[in-house]
Amino acid sequence: MPAPVQQKNETLTLKLRTLPESPGCYLMRSQGKIIYVGKAINLKNRVRSYFQSSRGHSPKVAAMVAKIDDFDIMLCDTNLEALILECNLIKLHRPYYNIMLRDDKQYPYVRVDLAQDFPRLEIVRRVRQDGARYFGPFYGAGGIREVMQAANLIFPLRTCTRPMRPDKPTRPCLHHQLGRCLAPCAGQVSRAAYHAALQNAMDFLNGKYQGLLEEERAAMREASDARRYEQAAMILQRIQTIERLMQRQKAVSVAGEDQDVVAVAQDGLDAMVQTLVVRSGRMVGGDHYALERAGDAPVGEVIERFLTQFYQDGGAVPREILIQDLPEDADGLEAWLRALKGGAVSLHKPQRGQKRALVLMAEKNAQDALQKRNAHLQSQAERTTGAAQALADALGLTVPPRRIEGYDISNTQGALSVASMVVCIEGMASKKDYRHFRIKTVEGANDFASMHEVILRRFTHAAKEIAERDARGLPPDGGGFSELPDLVLVDGGPQQLAFAHRAMREAGYDIPMFGLAKKLEEIFLPGMEQPILLPRHSPALHLIQRLRDEAHRFAITHHRALRGKSATASELEAIPGVGPARRKALLKHFHNMAALRSASAEELAAAPGVSRDAAQAVYLHFLAQREG
Repeated sequence: MPAPVQQKNETLTLKLRTLPESPGCYLMRSQGKIIYVGKAINLKNRVRSYFQSSRGHSPKVAAMVAKIDDFDIMLCDTNLEALILECNLIKLHRPYYNIMLRDDKQYPYVRVDLAQDFPRLEIVRRVRQDGARYFGPFYGAGGIREVMQAANLIFPLRTCTRPMRPDKPTRPCLHHQLGRCLAPCAGQVSRAAYHAALQNAMDFLNGKYQGLLEEERAAMREASDARRYEQAAMILQRIQTIERLMQRQKAVSVAGEDQDVVAVAQDGLDAMVQTLVVRSGRMVGGDHYALERAGDAPVGEVIERFLTQFYQDGGAVPREILIQDLPEDADGLEAWLRALKGGAVSLHKPQRGQKRALVLMAEKNAQDALQKRNAHLQSQAERTTGAAQALADALGLTVPPRRIEGYDISNTQGALSVASMVVCIEGMASKKDYRHFRIKTVEGANDFASMHEVILRRFTHAAKEIAERDARGLPPDGGGFSELPDLVLVDGGPQQLAFAHRAMREAGYDIPMFGLAKKLEEIFLPGMEQPILLPRHSPALHLIQRLRDEAHRFAITHHRALRGKSATASELEAIPGVGPARRKALLKHFHNMAALRSASAEELAAAPGVSRDAAQAVYLHFLAQREG
């Protein structure tokens, strides 16, 4: 165990002696960098506890304390102020040892601005304290799309964004004629009548369907009795839409509460937080969130860190939050939530009954999500770093390759020869490092000589760039070619490999290289006659197959693009008076050949740099093609 840190550092010892007994936040530093932010009701007791003994610390805290060489404090008047300050500091500095919600999903809400005379239902991604009503969150674009389609079908509210001018009514649109809008823009409805319809829509968004269903069924019976069968069929469609939404939402409470349910599963390394969302007594969704390095923290602390980040980033705070365990400062967290909501909020750890069953359901889902995440990470490791280790074993490398580069040649009967360089780092494609090469010195379909040229150019570029960066005092990594591979894959057999290997040595490098022959997926090494055959289901074979196929795809895609440009350029070259500058201007102006061929002489002349005579020549050229 590391020695107490205060024995190493006189500055720490002095600061620990003078800590005040006050609420506030503390910022732990290592070599000037903030590595942890915390809050305390009593800074003196809390901060000293880190350095007095390392026996009671979890492995994560012990590792953090061993790195601390300084700390700062910020005093607050109340625990609530300390909690708010801590949230802001964590969001600002994102310290390594804090429990972080690394989730960039912002779920959609339906917003209704009641300050407007004729509000509409809007989809937004963030809840703001602007006096509007928010409904949600809706998990997934499909969920909110279905709800909005149902609301627009049932309630005749406006969907347009045109400004409402009661003094200047406009002509009603098609939506009004179809019965889908009350047409406030045309003065067809009063504010009171419109808000009555809006209230029904908000009840619907709150999950209060039963009263609406009864009204719709009564209206359908009335229309049917009056033999207005078309109207009755439209009402039936609305009823079926409402019932379909009701069936997809599980009823969990007859009291009709709004609740969020939060539970945690841990595996000693990471934590998984599961949320369930209950609105008006119906479960409308839920999601899970991975928290790295939170696997050994107290459950109450994990929940506190999660809730402060989750709701601070725009989550709508419900009336009641059911949690698996209470944090140390539950009262302070509850006060912060009330301030954020601007209304009453209850933070509750249920012990029995239906609410306890909801927490257990969330906990079960958290365990399942954590197991699936770990299985996915293990599978991903087998496909990436595990595959690289297996490949190193097969090729006799001392360490697994971190960066692998793959090369392929593409041409059509020797014309427009191109080469591709694709890169994978730690088993994952690194597309920002991909490169294309136009073959310059080889004529005809000579893939061997083309591969020699490409490898020679790539590593010659590397040597030049590394020398330039070294002269400027820069590290070798960071240039276009200066980062060297640990392993090179050539698409082809022994001859292709021999040309590539000779080129690399000519450039002054001797990096491990191999060829992959497509017919039997044989691996060839330089100077070895017998190939290596990997098992068909080997992760190493799958890794190099993916890299080889990606190199082929990248080369073919570029080659096709060049062929298309060449065909276009050659067609325009045949027109008198259209040189390179005008060809470029025409293609840039019309974007594609279809638009260029169908353009009139006047439209052609409107392109920058194209004279009337040149435009007439182009027009007549394509006119002759169409008539011929």
